[in-house]
Amino acid sequence: MAIITFTTDFGEKDHFVGAVKGAIYTEMIDAKVVDISHNVSPFHLHEAAYIIQNAYSSFPKGSIHVIGVDSELNIENRHIAVFMDGHYFICADNGIISMLTSEIRPEKIVEINIHDRFVSNFPVLDVFVKVASHIARGGTLDVIGKNITEIKQLTGIRPVISNKGYKIGGNVIYIDNYGNVISNITKKLFEEVGKGRKFEINARTAKFDKIYAHYSEAINFDLPPERREEDGKKLALWNSSNYLELAVYKSSSKTIGSASSLHGLDYRDAIVVSFMD
Repeated sequence: MAIITFTTDFGEKDHFVGAVKGAIYTEMIDAKVVDISHNVSPFHLHEAAYIIQNAYSSFPKGSIHVIGVDSELNIENRHIAVFMDGHYFICADNGIISMLTSEIRPEKIVEINIHDRFVSNFPVLDVFVKVASHIARGGTLDVIGKNITEIKQLTGIRPVISNKGYKIGGNVIYIDNYGNVISNITKKLFEEVGKGRKFEINARTAKFDKIYAHYSEAINFDLPPERREEDGKKLALWNSSNYLELAVYKSSSKTIGSASSLHGLDYRDAIVVSFMD
């Protein structure tokens, strides 16, 4: 039985997550349901896209990923099922999938057309569960939708190269649980544009001229603990997903602060990399 993952902005307080899981088990008592996150900020498409992009590939091929963020059906927000990179994705056509398709070409996309079988204002519970169950039983996408070739694109998720290749203009796309700030600048793009040149990263009050591979790489462990400058150490690094991240070593919003709070950075704020000859 295929794994069904579940990513939403439903939170943990209300009944929604439990109701959807119950509906899945009603369809398939032996289903395997895995929560990725239910704490996506409400209707935050870039946040949802970043989370699913960096989680799905850890699951086995054939896994089915249900994304319940901004999923209400309307004329501008149709429902789609996508087969891509050996995985299935079920969500609204609101741009979330475009962050994945910027790197990987979908093998098949269908616009889901089984809505006339249900009377509900909760499509994740009814429509998405039915589609996920159909796929998990070995069903094809052609049965639940019609082929389409275009999907909605999220704007503002791709960095801009300017000044004849001397600058990459990026933005904050995600702030994690530790207050670390993740940009939309990938290591691949940085290396392609930078070509080994010296650089400076600017983000409001923050400036960096070095990018680490790991958090602890910024700490000199040859020094005794009291001289290591651990707490509050500000750094830039390539995170586990190879995105440029601004962080504070062992950050805590309750004590030393985080990269987001100390630098005054929030979603969509500019992060600029300038290269020098």
